Amino acid sequence: MAAEEQCSAPPRWRPISLTHVEYPAGDLTGQMLAYISLLPIAILVGFVTLIVFKRELHTISFFGGLILNEGLNWVLKHILQEPRPCGGAHASLTTEYGMPSSHAQFIWFFVVYFFLFLYLRMHQTNNARCVELLWRHILSIILLSMALAVSYSRVYLMYHSGRQVLYGGVAGSVVAVVWFFITQELLTPLFPRIAAWPISEFFLVRDTSLIPNILWFEYTVTRSEARNRQRKLGTKVQ
Repeated sequence: MAAEEQCSAPPRWRPISLTHVEYPAGDLTGQMLAYISLLPIAILVGFVTLIVFKRELHTISFFGGLILNEGLNWVLKHILQEPRPCGGAHASLTTEYGMPSSHAQFIWFFVVYFFLFLYLRMHQTNNARCVELLWRHILSIILLSMALAVSYSRVYLMYHSGRQVLYGGVAGSVVAVVWFFITQELLTPLFPRIAAWPISEFFLVRDTSLIPNILWFEYTVTRSEARNRQRKLGTKVQ
């Protein structure tokens, strides 16, 4: 349906339970895209969970970049003050301005930063075996599909125009590149010193920058410790 037709004959909007995201009533595609547009919230919850349970400095820096990116989006919206399409078709909106799309800026920051992390930072520390490269490519395709789906959902659901989504994606991508290199070149060399601060030790904040594959490292260390404890337990029983 063309944008002009949507504005002249606006659909009856139906919200997703417990959220303010609305989709055209009876539109299964719109309902699916409405759920997809909630991905940024799921990502934020995932970050908070990781920070609470892992307390790793690079994850905290990544999250800090997301927050700065959101702050920049708020500033840009209030500088440009471009209204949303169709005069704001939705009643429950945090702001009347739509340029640039905060969802697009958020998701493209996340995806582009993740791309750089996978192919630059991990490439420096890992031997690029075929299996490792394969899972990186598969994950990249999933992330790219996710970003495109979220971006499209904002246009389909009439929260933003295509132009607002495009500029949001460009802004998020640029901020991601800048923040990645700030983290790599300026912050990462400081991580060992930050991790040694008394307050960092108190809250168990750690730096894993020099560990190439943290998943494999944690798996092997945990397995080794479990076996040692099992042997000690067996010795005591005997």
